[in-house]
Amino acid sequence: MYQPHAMVIGNELWACLRALAPQHVRPARSVLLRQGDAATHVIVLESGSTMITLAGASGERTLLAVRGAGELLGELAVLDSQPRTATVIAAEPCHVHIVPAAAFLTFVDEHDLLAPLLRHAIARVRESEAVRLELATASVPLRLASALSRLVDVASPSASDLAVRLTQTELSQMIGASRNAVVNALKPWREQDWIRTTSGGGLLVRDIHSIQSHARTQT
Repeated sequence: MYQPHAMVIGNELWACLRALAPQHVRPARSVLLRQGDAATHVIVLESGSTMITLAGASGERTLLAVRGAGELLGELAVLDSQPRTATVIAAEPCHVHIVPAAAFLTFVDEHDLLAPLLRHAIARVRESEAVRLELATASVPLRLASALSRLVDVASPSASDLAVRLTQTELSQMIGASRNAVVNALKPWREQDWIRTTSGGGLLVRDIHSIQSHARTQT
């Protein structure tokens, strides 16, 4: 079963890692890491949730995964000194610690963390492959419900309703569907008040379980 980094390295080391850099607040929809950028730092996600996205040759984006509190972001690029392979976007306001690459590498060496971090990375690759298979085979309602479910699963516990600050066009790009297909999938959920449109153009998820159940009937 997939576990966040905080559980993999333990609470004591996680607290030490957070202490390497001050806390910052990043607003929803802000880009935390950008695909192709140099790996100058890692991000320690203390609270909030993020979306890991991959940009294709034509500029289309695919949602690979959703990460919540207790995760390290961008550590693999730092470990192998390569450019970022994906973009990380805040799905809600996030509290983060931005740890310079050199400080992170020293921390990994001092606490012999390379092996557990690599095992964790393999688990993430397997999860991403499962998501890609889903995008290739599942119906649009199922793909959309799955993406929303992953966002809900890692949302801050204090949030009774989850605001997804993505437009319908952005959501369609995330799941590899047309905008019209996403609009049609959302329509019955909106009519049942399982989801609402926010004033900023995003979505408010109010009943993810009903959304999941309905999506399964649309296959």
